[in-house]
Amino acid sequence: MNITKLKNIIYKWRVRSGLLAAIICILLAKPSLVSIIIGFLISLLGLFVRTWSCGHIQKEKKLSMSGPYRYTRNPLYLGNLIIGIGITAASNSWWVLGIFCLYFLIFYPIIINIEKKKMEKIFPSQYRKFKKVPLLIPSLKPKLPKGENKFKWQLFLKNREYRAFIGVLFFWATMILKSIII
Repeated sequence: MNITKLKNIIYKWRVRSGLLAAIICILLAKPSLVSIIIGFLISLLGLFVRTWSCGHIQKEKKLSMSGPYRYTRNPLYLGNLIIGIGITAASNSWWVLGIFCLYFLIFYPIIINIEKKKMEKIFPSQYRKFKKVPLLIPSLKPKLPKGENKFKWQLFLKNREYRAFIGVLFFWATMILKSIII
């Protein structure tokens, strides 16, 4: 099997693998009240970043260069990273930390690279300007001008970002139940 096929398989299985990793993390978690509170607060920050991103993104119709996209080219993945750190903190388990790191290091470089190439192909001239913006870790100062695009709740709903909220809420409900029962 060549590298391109392997990357495409990894890209295709990213969501299913993430769900499996989350289930394993729940099983291995040893949450305490303190770890749940800390992890929950961290995850709220990640959800905020994802929400802000989804209110600006117009998938494959327009290259998003407003809002959080002025600071990082991949704010949705940055939000996922922050949520994952919150989940890891709440889990209070070295095993969960290892699973999270392994998942993130295997999947995200490939996902980000595939999507970068896709955007370069769809929006070649705009993407040249967009390359000023860091790939994942945000800059403290925006790398692009403010522009006229504002956050839109319609885009948030169209992008079905509420699914991330449901998934995170399910995780937190499970962690709270696990901390009560165990």
